[in-house]
Amino acid sequence: MLLAVDIGNTNITLGAFDGDILLFTARLATDKRLTSDQYSYEIKNILSLHDKKLSDVEDCIIASVVPNVENSICKALTNVCPVVPLCVGPGIKTGLNIKIDNPAQLGADLVAGAVGAISEYTLPCIIIDMGTATTIFAVDKDGGFIGGAICAGVWLTLNALCENTAQLPSTKIVAPHSVIGTNTSDCMKSGLVFGTASMIDGIVKRITEELGSPCSVVATGGLAKEIIKYCDSDIIYNEHLLLNGLRTIYEKNQ
Repeated sequence: MLLAVDIGNTNITLGAFDGDILLFTARLATDKRLTSDQYSYEIKNILSLHDKKLSDVEDCIIASVVPNVENSICKALTNVCPVVPLCVGPGIKTGLNIKIDNPAQLGADLVAGAVGAISEYTLPCIIIDMGTATTIFAVDKDGGFIGGAICAGVWLTLNALCENTAQLPSTKIVAPHSVIGTNTSDCMKSGLVFGTASMIDGIVKRITEELGSPCSVVATGGLAKEIIKYCDSDIIYNEHLLLNGLRTIYEKNQ
């Protein structure tokens, strides 16, 4: 069994694969305070919850944007499983032609998402990942990662509104009945949901115009399913895009 681990700023997503079959997924909160022993305990419990044992883990691949947590997870897995995790970074074969100014700056999560998109969709392709940040990046017709845009994520925007204003309360991130809100909560929901959807539409349109040809557009991440249904763009939702990308990268390195 291959364990794929995507370490984000807010959540850690784990996916267990048997070949190309995804057996289960699980989420942990990203917590820089946890020790490797504590993460070992969490991983053991997750496997047990899905009727799997530590000995079932034959290999592991990790993509991380939080170095301290990556180190703890690597040590945790090495301590309890007979594996040395493969970490996405310099020297790892991905098959991705990175064309940005400084390829070393490209996050492992974006690499995994791009590899997953290339393996599943027609190029050129635009990849939207809605996590702590909302990232919108493009892969050209030749499979080159050419760049894109980074925006504040929806939860980050909501937290900023609540923490930096005196009278704006926290609210659920769901669409209100109308774009024109008639109370504070609905006004905030309108901005968060419809505003984000419009932003995504606008950037997708501009990237498509710059590429000069129609693009596949795929979205992943925690809130993507809720937001993209209010977009005018034709966007495919793929919950496990990054995990599938990690599995593909793992296979390229065997």
